[in-house]
Amino acid sequence: MKVRLLDPAVAELDEAVAWYRALAPGLAERFLDEVRAARQRICDHPDAWHPLGDDVRRFRLERFPYGIIYVINEAEILIVAIAHLHREPGYWRSRLPK
Repeated sequence: MKVRLLDPAVAELDEAVAWYRALAPGLAERFLDEVRAARQRICDHPDAWHPLGDDVRRFRLERFPYGIIYVINEAEILIVAIAHLHREPGYWRSRLPK
C-alpha cells in the first residue's frame, strides 16, 4: 500500500532529526531507522496499531517519545503527524481529511 506524508509531518520529522543530530552522534540515524521500520510495519499491518478514531491510528516508536499518526483509506496510508508524545496532544486533528 502506498504511504504519503503530509507536509507538516515531513517538517516534524525534519525537526526531530535535527534535534537528535545535535544531541548525540548517531542518534538521528537511529531515530530515522526506527521511523523507517515503523513505516514498513504500518504498511504490512495498517489495522494493527492503536485506534484514535475512525480510520485514525497511532504507532508508537519504541525507543523515542514519538508516535506516527496515520489515516487509512482505500488508496493509501496518509501520515498526518510525527507527534512528540509529551507535547500538546491532539494538535494534529485539524490535519485529518474531511
